[in-house]
Amino acid sequence: MSRNACCFFGHRTINETEQLKSKLVETIEKLIIDEKVDTFLFGSKSRFNDLCLEVVTEIKEKHPHIKRVYVRAEYPYISEHYKNYLLQKYEETYYPETIINSGKASYVERNYEIIDNSHFCIVYYDEQNLPTTRKSGTKIALDYAIKQGKKVIRIL
Repeated sequence: MSRNACCFFGHRTINETEQLKSKLVETIEKLIIDEKVDTFLFGSKSRFNDLCLEVVTEIKEKHPHIKRVYVRAEYPYISEHYKNYLLQKYEETYYPETIINSGKASYVERNYEIIDNSHFCIVYYDEQNLPTTRKSGTKIALDYAIKQGKKVIRIL
């Protein structure tokens, strides 16, 4: 676990407001300045992740030393072309060996990976809008982060 890393996870669809974005900017900047966070770990498949990437990318203009890392849940081996595409948005990308044969659980396992490698977790979890057909991946990740003793910052 890195004291200087923060991950993000949240629902696929979110109630995106200027207030939410402002709260993200404020929280991320505080982590960079007060806690010396310099690495941000991202997953995929959610609007919350996309919004966090946009915010961290904007903040990177003021704090060019910070690093954006995309942790893939698909494609253990990628072409140079795809890697170059990803590196336009991120400084680094990797596929955790621990999830190679996890099948449908690959996203849950990837979330465990980013949580294990972070000290802080910024989470968008809305109990009012949970999926009814399956267990919420965000809830699984949130429960895991709490169990692992991570500093969870809920943003809604």
